[in-house]
Amino acid sequence: MALHLTRIDEFALITLDRPEVLNALNFELLRDLGAAFDQVAGGDARALLVTGAGDRAFCAGADIKELMDRSLRAQREGAAIRQAIFAKLDTLPIVSIALINGYAFGGGLELALACTFRLSVRSARLGLPEIKLGLIPGYGGTQRLPRLIGEARALEIVLTGRSVEAEEAERIGLVNRIKAISSMPGRTSPAK
Repeated sequence: MALHLTRIDEFALITLDRPEVLNALNFELLRDLGAAFDQVAGGDARALLVTGAGDRAFCAGADIKELMDRSLRAQREGAAIRQAIFAKLDTLPIVSIALINGYAFGGGLELALACTFRLSVRSARLGLPEIKLGLIPGYGGTQRLPRLIGEARALEIVLTGRSVEAEEAERIGLVNRIKAISSMPGRTSPAK
């Protein structure tokens, strides 16, 4: 299974588990995310933690292979479904925290933006590179990012596709804090 919903005391923990593809969001994983958000909303957890398996990526975004050769109508319908899934996270009745343990690009950053707070490791890189594929962020990032960091900074990130390192992300308010991975709930340092 590509997604795990577990408990740590009073916290629900969602782990995206596709480290071989940097936890990219395929259609199955997105469906599972929607179901997990519903389960958390109906449960008794006091907060939700969201992270990615492995130490390289929180989530590298959409699984591009699945998006190739789709009609414009299928792309539009798919974007609406994914926006609705991320809206479930955005409107959870409890606090949600993205534990960004590496790359957070495209839909992965949009997933983090839908959380109440974002913590990242110092080595994290965040961005919305969709413009490099002739696209714009399709999961709500064009609305959430400007609300978080301001319109000018958001436009620059969206229209250039440039990524930001954790220190800059913290300085501009994209992440709330930089933490060591071992100090994040539900995370442990990788074995050396």
